[in-house]
Amino acid sequence: MDLQTLIYEKGDGIATITFNRPKEMNSTNELVIDEMTKVVNDANADDEVGAVIMTGGTNIFAAGGDIKYMSEASPLVAERFIGKCHRMMESMAAAPKPYIAAIAGLALGGGCEIALACDIRLAADNAIFGQPEINLAIIPGGGGTQRLSRVVGSGWARHLILTGEMIDADTAFKIGLVTKVVPVDELMETAKKYAKSLSRKSKGAMAAAKKCLLISDTTDLATGLTYEQKAWAFLFAGEDQTEGMKAFLEKRRPVYTGK
Repeated sequence: MDLQTLIYEKGDGIATITFNRPKEMNSTNELVIDEMTKVVNDANADDEVGAVIMTGGTNIFAAGGDIKYMSEASPLVAERFIGKCHRMMESMAAAPKPYIAAIAGLALGGGCEIALACDIRLAADNAIFGQPEINLAIIPGGGGTQRLSRVVGSGWARHLILTGEMIDADTAFKIGLVTKVVPVDELMETAKKYAKSLSRKSKGAMAAAKKCLLISDTTDLATGLTYEQKAWAFLFAGEDQTEGMKAFLEKRRPVYTGK
């Protein structure tokens, strides 16, 4: 796969997507989103991939949209671009496998929104988060006005989006934006450890869990519980459920086949 803005690697059941525009602070434009769409679709379709890590390296995750690109965009171009962003991020959020954001340095604007589309967010101790779009007379357009409040609650989402303020990794941890903070030199090791553990779990159970969680964001409790009941029962038709419970009783690690 010929990529200009990303590094895409696969191995040991893990796909790693690395933003690779250091001179532009890993900012996103249409080419970046097009390439991200390609690699996300590839990772989602690859049965050998059990988990996906998204990162920008140890110095910066992604500093939002490419301002030069956006400053020259017409309303129609802007709408098409943000539509591509929505579809790409929804492919991550709705994927049957888990996405892990390994965040170091700046995760601002669209960078923060990409992290929000991931299932697990890990931060290095040098990470900085924010939705500063209001300072440019726009609003978060890559899902920030919707996903941020679902993750950190309405109060903090309103504060971050309306003020445009940035927060450090410790504050992000306290409000639930990330679930773990580690030294920057341990970030990728930690992300890979989680990814390897997740990739060993039953693919069917992982897909069902993600689907139920996604539904919980958009539906009422009664409907969500009904779906959960069916999804839970359906897993008992699979070989993985039998293997998982048998391995537990035999005090050994299960070997899942995805069946």
